[in-house]
Amino acid sequence: MFNLNDKVAIITGGASGIGLAISTLFAQAGATVHIFEVNADLARQVAEDINGKGGRAVAHAVDVSSQAQVVEVVNAIAAVGPIHILVNNAGVSHIGTVETTVESDFERVFNVNVKGAYNGMFAVIPHLKSNGGGVVLNMASIAATVGIPERFAYSMTKGAVVSMTLSVARDYLKDGIRCNCISPARVHTPFVDGYLARTYPGREAEMYAKLAATQPIGRMARPEEVAALALYLCSDEAGFITGCDYPIDGGFVRLNN
Repeated sequence: MFNLNDKVAIITGGASGIGLAISTLFAQAGATVHIFEVNADLARQVAEDINGKGGRAVAHAVDVSSQAQVVEVVNAIAAVGPIHILVNNAGVSHIGTVETTVESDFERVFNVNVKGAYNGMFAVIPHLKSNGGGVVLNMASIAATVGIPERFAYSMTKGAVVSMTLSVARDYLKDGIRCNCISPARVHTPFVDGYLARTYPGREAEMYAKLAATQPIGRMARPEEVAALALYLCSDEAGFITGCDYPIDGGFVRLNN
């Protein structure tokens, strides 16, 4: 079950954190993985590692906030063969309230998290239509629906991702295109470690434990756990699922009180 044999998948932000876990698992499941990353060297390293372990991966230096770049690379991939899956995973975070979020930070987060997801769908969906269907999976967050302190701009962008997911799911039902999103709570990624090192030098272990304890299940998610949900939603076994937002949150939304 859940194999992606002969599928071609584009994964934005596919060389680190959750994206890396998705790229790795999709390749293990049989997909040819196209990794879109702004960090070209990192993308090449990940693709080489996947290929060295018997998978199939191709690295692409892409800034997802640039529609021209995204369209050019997607069209080049489609010229070789059909695209079946798009995972809009690339994202950046920001810490601040509405008062402390300056315009440049607001635009930076919007351009990657919202415009980046739009650019991916804008470029890929015409190819999915011409191929008779496919899957789009967007990475949202519980911050889209739950008030998280000092996450004003980030929460705004993830709310937009959920809304775009529902809109695309509705508009492309007739074309055989399924569109869903995943909303993780805290996931232990290099971003978390970097944030703790910058913000709480010398207290990283203490603050990590405090953050982990905010999840009712008692820990943060592992990127591989999010990737496993992504694999299911992009597989044929999830063929009856579209227009859904899937929380993967250790009970954060429903069980925190």
